[in-house]
Amino acid sequence: MNYLEIIGKYYENESAELRSILITHSTLVMKRAVSICNRHPELHMDKTFIEEAAMLHDIGICRCDASGIQCFGDQPYICHGRIGAEMLRKEGYPRHARVCERHTGVGITKDEIILQNLPLPHQDFLPETLEEKVICYADKFYSKTHPEREKTMEQALKSLEKFGQGGLVRFKEWAQMFE
Repeated sequence: MNYLEIIGKYYENESAELRSILITHSTLVMKRAVSICNRHPELHMDKTFIEEAAMLHDIGICRCDASGIQCFGDQPYICHGRIGAEMLRKEGYPRHARVCERHTGVGITKDEIILQNLPLPHQDFLPETLEEKVICYADKFYSKTHPEREKTMEQALKSLEKFGQGGLVRFKEWAQMFE
């Protein structure tokens, strides 16, 4: 798989700035996830898959409305993971699609979707495999509005407070596993 070709296909009509934001953010997430993979050979994670899926985890942002990161689509930003999953399933990459739809926040439960009236299907979107978890974990250290700034652990935890206690617990468990 050439993830740059897939990105190019969906971003050929998007601005150079948006492509740069996506590639910069995704590369940083990928490098952190691969570094964790390299530090933990005992976890037997699929490094090639992590590289590919980390580079594609945010592919759906181009269809969302987030002008601060040059996204001028018509869908709510919370849907970017689900949209990216649809794109990757269409391309024949269902395993990569699961990373897209499960990385938002630290995963989203069916109950959270219903309680917050989110425009998502009423089901759990929680990372399950180690690869899904490590990409989701690494993603929390980089924003797309300031992709060059790496968050500290404290800043990452603070940014997750809005996702509720369950998300904080998941993130802390991952920190114990991956750091």
